[in-house]
Amino acid sequence: MNKQRNRIVRLKQTSVEHVFEKETLLLKQLQSGQLDQCLMLWQTDTPTLVLPASSKWPDTDELRSELVNNGWKVISRRTGGAPVPQTKGVINLSHMYVWPKETPYSIPVAYENLCQVLCGFFASYGLSTQVHATPYSYCDGDYNININQQKIVGTAQRVLLKSGGDKVVLAQACILIDDDLNELVKPVNTCYALSGNEERVKAKVHTCLFDHIDEKPSIDNLFQGITQAFIDSELYK
Repeated sequence: MNKQRNRIVRLKQTSVEHVFEKETLLLKQLQSGQLDQCLMLWQTDTPTLVLPASSKWPDTDELRSELVNNGWKVISRRTGGAPVPQTKGVINLSHMYVWPKETPYSIPVAYENLCQVLCGFFASYGLSTQVHATPYSYCDGDYNININQQKIVGTAQRVLLKSGGDKVVLAQACILIDDDLNELVKPVNTCYALSGNEERVKAKVHTCLFDHIDEKPSIDNLFQGITQAFIDSELYK
């Protein structure tokens, strides 16, 4: 693969709106054949609750007013899932790549590859991780990454078509680095309550990287560590 057709984008203290605009642009470049692969790493500087496109999670004036009064912005996106809180204590990645023509597309394999990379990232800090669902976590899924039964990473993916019919995979992860988990889940539970959903998220089923290591790497070093984990995995050439 031509290295000029691979990109790494790092965005610190940015807005979620800018990230989504950048992601859309990069995906179009992959779909048109201008890029083969892009790893975008980002962190927002504004507490923001991201709402999925679903009648289950209505974007109402009441919800926006309640969250704004508590210091949170609300952004809707076109994909599904469940509400996800974004703060400066969370690192996100969007890995966009063209699925190999010679390999039938597999949702589990795509998820497993992403989880293998991120488990390698945590292993670089001497941490053992497990991949499984985490009851009472926000945006729960079978491919959460956990430390001692507590969720530290949530993952998602979707597939788009490239010109000619090839598949472009958008694999995403939210990594909890250093946050007040009680505060982090509050906007999610507010959304649940105002949407008539009886379920509630529990802070105690989550954990952050800095709770498990003595050294506190900078955001730049964390971005570099995640990038190196992708390189070391040799899964995306």
